[in-house]
Amino acid sequence: QVQLVESGGGLVQAGGSLRLSCKASGSSFSSYAVGWFRQAPGKEREFVAALSWIGDSTHYADSVQGRFTISRDNAKNTQYLQMNNLKLEDTAVYYCAAGRNYYGEVESGYDAWGQGTQVTVSS
Repeated sequence: QVQLVESGGGLVQAGGSLRLSCKASGSSFSSYAVGWFRQAPGKEREFVAALSWIGDSTHYADSVQGRFTISRDNAKNTQYLQMNNLKLEDTAVYYCAAGRNYYGEVESGYDAWGQGTQVTVSS
């Protein structure tokens, strides 16, 4: 099973951009579909984006469609989340996930999770 470590979070002004990275180790990364979730203060964790095993299919939450882009580089065992035009409501802890047999927006489908990285959007 893979182990995942996120990086790239931080403080950004509204309208700005950030790119999150998630480095995988310990198993065959290309055998996993990947996803991103987030949890805002006082709220449940929610789906953000998912990417299939070979990167030919993506799925986004309506709230981020057109602003966020999920991608992966299997040669680097890394997945990314490019976040543009950030809004105050994007403030949350962001988690990357990997699923060997699942691609989609259901948390329980994923086998491995990162520790989370904080993204704070200021006005």
